[in-house]
Amino acid sequence: MYWVFKKEVARFLGSFSGYLILALFLLLNGLFLWVFPSFGFNILDLGYASMQPFFYLAPWLLLFLIPALTMHLFSEEIKLGTLEILYTRPLSDWQIILGKFLAAFSFACLAILPSLIYFYMLYVLGEIRGNIDVPATFGSYLGLFFLVGAFTAIGVFCSSLTQNQITSFLWALFLCFIAYLGFESLSDISFFSSQAFYVKKLGMYAHYRSISRGVIDTRDLIYFISICFLFLFFTRQIILIKRS
Repeated sequence: MYWVFKKEVARFLGSFSGYLILALFLLLNGLFLWVFPSFGFNILDLGYASMQPFFYLAPWLLLFLIPALTMHLFSEEIKLGTLEILYTRPLSDWQIILGKFLAAFSFACLAILPSLIYFYMLYVLGEIRGNIDVPATFGSYLGLFFLVGAFTAIGVFCSSLTQNQITSFLWALFLCFIAYLGFESLSDISFFSSQAFYVKKLGMYAHYRSISRGVIDTRDLIYFISICFLFLFFTRQIILIKRS
């Protein structure tokens, strides 16, 4: 697994597209949070120290970032026929899948880490030093990392479906959006009004929002871990079908 992980990380670090995706994520975050005043995300316009605009904006940017990172993981291997080379190595299907998943997950987390500078600035430069909700902030970071894991697992699955990277990107974008906000929107339909709470709990947004309050509920953690396992399991099933 480590060999696959190292290979994929080297591919991310050695490609222009990887750095471009990171740069776009950081640039858009910086512009919306500190420069553009008219989109409702500007931290300076809040009047108090809070990272909530970042934690509201970041998932929407990650909806595009992660499918772009994962779209080549299996699609390119299938197209070039190099997936068979991986099968000749002493690696199980799970080792190949987890190696690729962890590489994409690590690279996506790398994009989030620079935002700690925002937290430090708000903590130090506020009118009252340290006047920021630290538990809620780090709870939100934890929720964001779990969200990254879930999006990455979906992206890996979509990449295994096709050899076309654009198709993989679009499928991952669609499924991530449905998983993140689709059930939240579905619960607002009058037909589901009596079961709205349970419908919301099927989606990622409700669990992400719950963790973001700073209260770590094991049900939320189990939900995200289950989503990761489920889509990685689906990926293995697709690989087994393609091998047969």
